[in-house]
Amino acid sequence: MSDQEISKMEEGGDLKAQKTQKELGFFNSPEVVHTIQKLIAEVIGTYFLIFAGCASVVLNNVGESKGTITFPGICITWGLSVMILVYSLGHISGAHFNPAVTISFAIYRQFPLKQVPMYIIAQMVGSILASGTLCLLFELDEKSFFGTVPSGSHVQSLVFEILASFLLMFVISAVSTDNRAVGELAGIAVGMTIIVDVFMAGPISGASMNPARSIGPALVMHIYTGVWVYIVGPILGTFLGSSAYNLIRFTDKPLNEISRTSSFLKSVSRSRESF
Repeated sequence: MSDQEISKMEEGGDLKAQKTQKELGFFNSPEVVHTIQKLIAEVIGTYFLIFAGCASVVLNNVGESKGTITFPGICITWGLSVMILVYSLGHISGAHFNPAVTISFAIYRQFPLKQVPMYIIAQMVGSILASGTLCLLFELDEKSFFGTVPSGSHVQSLVFEILASFLLMFVISAVSTDNRAVGELAGIAVGMTIIVDVFMAGPISGASMNPARSIGPALVMHIYTGVWVYIVGPILGTFLGSSAYNLIRFTDKPLNEISRTSSFLKSVSRSRESF
């Protein structure tokens, strides 16, 4: 076979591959497929997180099971749910299940900015579907609302949400973005943090720490009391928690070199890249 014939065969193969790629279209890209898989994981993970946690609240407030779950039981349910989902979906999507966490990761360049809107939509879809499922399964009213409502003043609840979200994101940053941490214990550390946070902030603010956790039930049951607290508080708290950990993260650069960078965000990002 001559070189000319071989060249023609290769050209024909290339044209055929290009035609096949055009026929398959948008979904032929591995990056697109991978992104879709991550979004599905976020929907499923957020759904089961909200369903399990809110179901424990509902069961503790209505019907024959009223009072049987108890407040400690609700705290443990939230923590164990997060732990289980981190271990089962963390390697696929990163197991965010929380718009505030996604935004904080993106700010510090630990997550692609272009995927933030898609992740937030997926998380909201999971929360709304879980909330809708609970409304279909139980006859609920305003007294049995399974969302989050400030028990005191809005300012008091806002402070608790900021502190609880700060601690959560501080731990997440430590165990998921620092290669010196014991990665195998990430799920346990984050789950235990959730339990502590719910014990600490639950009686005051409901310990949302997650805009999707509060917005989903609010939309489904049309109860919007203090919903702004659960948007501003978690986003601000997670940003501060991530900032605090990045501030103390190990770096081999001298202080005067770090201080010469144009912004704090660039300095912590560069220190992260030194690992």
